Amino acid sequence: MKSSLRLFSLPLVALALVGSSLRADEGMWTFDNVPAKKMMAKYGFAPDQKWLDHLRLSVVRFPGGTGSFVSKDGLVLTNHHVGRGSIQQVSDKDHDFVKNGFYAPSREQEIKVPGLILYTLTDMLNVTDRVDGSVKKGATDKEALKARDIEMGRLVDEMQKKTGLHCEQVNLYQGGEYWIYTFKKHDDVRLVFAPEEQIAFFGGDADNFTYPRHDLDFSIFRVYENGKPYTPPAHLQWTGGGLKAGDLTFVAGHPGSTARLQTYAQMAFARDISSPAQLKGLARRIKVLEAYAAQGPENARQVNTQIFGLQNSQKAITGYWSGLRDKEAMGRIEKAEKELRAKVATDPKLAFAKDSWTRIEAAEAAQKAMFKDLSFVNTRGSSLLGAALTLVRMTDEVALPDEKRLPEFKDARLPAIKAQLGIKRPYFPELEIAQFTDGLKEAVEELGANHPFVMAMLGGKRPEDVAKAAVNGSKLSDPAARKELMEGGKKAIDASSDPMILLAKKIDILARNVRKKQEDTVGAVIDEQGGRIARARFATYGKESYPDATFTLRITYGDVRSYGANGTKVQPFTTLAGLYDRAWGWGPNADRGAWALPPKWVEHQKDVDMSTPLDFIHALDIIGGNSGSPVVDKKGELVGLIFDGNIESLPGRYFYDEKVNRAVSVDARVIQEALKKVYGAGALAEELAGK
Repeated sequence: MKSSLRLFSLPLVALALVGSSLRADEGMWTFDNVPAKKMMAKYGFAPDQKWLDHLRLSVVRFPGGTGSFVSKDGLVLTNHHVGRGSIQQVSDKDHDFVKNGFYAPSREQEIKVPGLILYTLTDMLNVTDRVDGSVKKGATDKEALKARDIEMGRLVDEMQKKTGLHCEQVNLYQGGEYWIYTFKKHDDVRLVFAPEEQIAFFGGDADNFTYPRHDLDFSIFRVYENGKPYTPPAHLQWTGGGLKAGDLTFVAGHPGSTARLQTYAQMAFARDISSPAQLKGLARRIKVLEAYAAQGPENARQVNTQIFGLQNSQKAITGYWSGLRDKEAMGRIEKAEKELRAKVATDPKLAFAKDSWTRIEAAEAAQKAMFKDLSFVNTRGSSLLGAALTLVRMTDEVALPDEKRLPEFKDARLPAIKAQLGIKRPYFPELEIAQFTDGLKEAVEELGANHPFVMAMLGGKRPEDVAKAAVNGSKLSDPAARKELMEGGKKAIDASSDPMILLAKKIDILARNVRKKQEDTVGAVIDEQGGRIARARFATYGKESYPDATFTLRITYGDVRSYGANGTKVQPFTTLAGLYDRAWGWGPNADRGAWALPPKWVEHQKDVDMSTPLDFIHALDIIGGNSGSPVVDKKGELVGLIFDGNIESLPGRYFYDEKVNRAVSVDARVIQEALKKVYGAGALAEELAGK
C-alpha cells in the first residue's frame, strides 16, 4: 500500500560515487563487462561466452519491457502487463481480451498486432575513441555535444549501411562511453495467449510492488517472418525441474532508468522539482481517466489499460522519491561525491573534470527556472496534436542535412516514425476531448493565462471549446490522412486547414525555442561534464562498476532468498494454495474485487496442484523495463519471468540495498500448470516444453 512506503538508508559505501568493490549481487551489467570473477568467487559458477551469447540472442526488447524466445517456432514469452497495450489494441467492444483473456488453439487464429516491433541485440561496438576524438581541444560544452552528435550520426549511418540492420546509439556511464548496438527487427508479431487481467494482476494496485504476491503475469506472442513462424538463432529451453531456495538465478532484460551515477545536484533537482511535479501530473491524469471510465463499461474498457499504467508509474515514482528524501542516504551520497571531487582536485591528470560538478550545479539551477515551460509547451494530452507536431516538425527537419536535424528526425530514425504514423490504432473522440481539455486547463493553471503557449493554444477561448473544435474538426485519427500529409511534405502541411495542424504550427516555434535553450544551457553541460566525471571515476577507481540503466540489454544475478519484514521472514515462494487462500480470505467483493478469482480458476480449483510454486523472490538488481525478462538457472534453462520488485526495492533507482531489494518473478512451473489444467492449452504447453 502507498502508506507502507518508508525511507531506506543507503548502504554505507555507495558504489556509484566512491567506486570501491561492489556489495553482494548489485549491478545491471552490460554483456561486454560481466563480472565473471565475482560470480565464481561467490557461487562457484560463471557463464562462459557461449552461454552469454545464447542468452543474449534469446532476449527481445518490447516497447517499455522485455521478452524472450521460448520455442524453435518463434514463441515469445513476456508479462501480461508488458503485452497489455497490444492485447488492448486487438480487442474491441465485443472482444475484451484484456479482461477475459485470449487463446489461439491454431496458428491461423493468432492475431497480428499492428505496429508492434520487437528487437534482438545482435552486436555491440565500442566507438568511444572515435566519438571523443571528434571534439576539438578547447571546445565549449555546446560545441562538444554537437561534434559528438555529428560523429555518432555518421557512425550509426555507416554501421546501418554495412549491416542492413537497425542500429542505435548507446551512451553509457553518463557519457563516459559511446557504443553502437545492432538489432534484428521483428515487425510481424501475433498474439497467442493471454490470461485474464484479474489473475495476471491479482490483488490490484494494493498488492502492486509488494510481496508475497500471487500473480500469473505472463502472455505469449509469436514472431513471424515472410508469413511463416520465425526460427530464432537461439531460444530458451523450459526448465525440467525448477528452482528451490538458495538457487542461483540470472536475468537478462532492459532495465529502464537508474540514476546512481548522477551528481548530488541532479538528485536534489529530482527530489525537489521533477519528482513532485511528476506525481502531481499523474494524479491529475488518473482522475480524468477514472471520471471517464465511470460513465459506463465501454468507457472503462477503453481506458483501463491507461489507468493501470499510470497507477503503476505513480507508485513507482513515489518509491523512487522516498529514497531521495532519505536524509541519511543523501548525506552519504554528498559525502562520497566530495571525496571523489577532492581526489580530482589534487591530481593534475584529472584537471579536465575539476569544474564539472560546479558546471552541473549551475545547469540544474537553469533547468529549475525553465522547468514549467519544458513540461507544458507540448501536446497537453492530445494524441492528435502529438501526431500533428510530428508531421510539422518532420517536414521541416527533412529539408536539413542529417547532422543538423533534431535527433528523432535523423535518417536512421525516420522509417520508424513514418511506420508509427501509418498505424491504425483504436481511437475514441470523447476520450481525446476529455484528455485534451484537461491538458489545456492544466497549462492555464501552471503557466498563467498570459503565457505565450496558453495564448497561442486558446486564443481567448475556453479550453473545452478549443479541445472539442480541434478534435471534432481533425482528420488525423485516420492513418490515410496522416499518410497524405506525410507524403505531401511541406507543401501539404502549409496548405492544410486541419485544426490540429494549425495548432501544431502555432506552438512548434515556442517548443523549439524552449528546447534549444534547455539543450544549450542544460543538456550540453550535463552531457559533457557528466562524461568528464565518468572518465575521472574510471581513472581513479578502474572500470569495476556498471553503468546506469538506459533501457539497454543488461544481465543481473542473485539467489532465491528471503528477507525480514513485519517482524518475521517472508517466504521465498508462494503457491497456488496461497492464491486460493488469499481469494477466500478477502472474499470476491473486497476493494472492488481485487482478490476475486476469474471463473475458470473457480471452476478448475479441484484440478490444479495446490503445491505448485506461483511466484518467488530473488536477491538481484532490477528496475522498470526488466518486466518480462526471462529468469534462467546455471544451465541456461528458463525457470521464471520477472514481473515486479518489492516495495523496498524502489529507492534502488538511486542506490541498492542488498538486505531488502528483491525481484519478484512468476515461476515457470505455474505457467505449465495453468495452461494444461485451467485453460485447456495443452498443445501450447507442449510447444513451450520443446515437445
